[in-house]
Amino acid sequence: MIAYLTGTPLFFGEDHLILDVNGVGYEVFLPLPNLLQIQQANNTTALSLWIYTVVREDALLLYGFLRREEKEMFLKLVSVSGIGPKLALTILSGIESAQLVRAVLEEDLGRLTAISGIGKKTAERLILELKDKLKHFSASAENSKSIKTSSPKKDELLSALLNLGYNRNEIERFLNDQKRDFSQTFEQLFKEALKFISQKY
Repeated sequence: MIAYLTGTPLFFGEDHLILDVNGVGYEVFLPLPNLLQIQQANNTTALSLWIYTVVREDALLLYGFLRREEKEMFLKLVSVSGIGPKLALTILSGIESAQLVRAVLEEDLGRLTAISGIGKKTAERLILELKDKLKHFSASAENSKSIKTSSPKKDELLSALLNLGYNRNEIERFLNDQKRDFSQTFEQLFKEALKFISQKY
């Protein structure tokens, strides 16, 4: 069972990348925010991913995550009846882990049904089956509130930049810039953030 891989990204698809590990190319499916982080960073050095392996009669599928906590959330999602790896990845592409924890604990059906592929019944099942399991994640959810972000897009930027190892104080300065146009797409803001932070080093 493959649980962890370190290699160099060779190719990016819409929902996956090819990771070169000692000359062997592994196709790894990732949540969209993770994929964008890796792609926008344009990092040619070694990339490490936490892996969840699905073995079927006709395929061996790998799902990757930048942080172990994201893999743990993925495992919680696939433990819910009716949610397979593909839908779990879609959920993590549509909502940051800390926001998902808050939505489940607060029984926020509106936030959950706003995720692509999640209807009311699935949202209710998520709350019913995960509420008790996610209580230990609540501390992480609270930590995500420490910066006064005003939108899911800012939360996503914060998570992306922290995952790449950038200084929290510099990220705060970027996110709290009142002159910044946060109506732009995530990709545009991510590029601006990388440029802004790199000027500080």
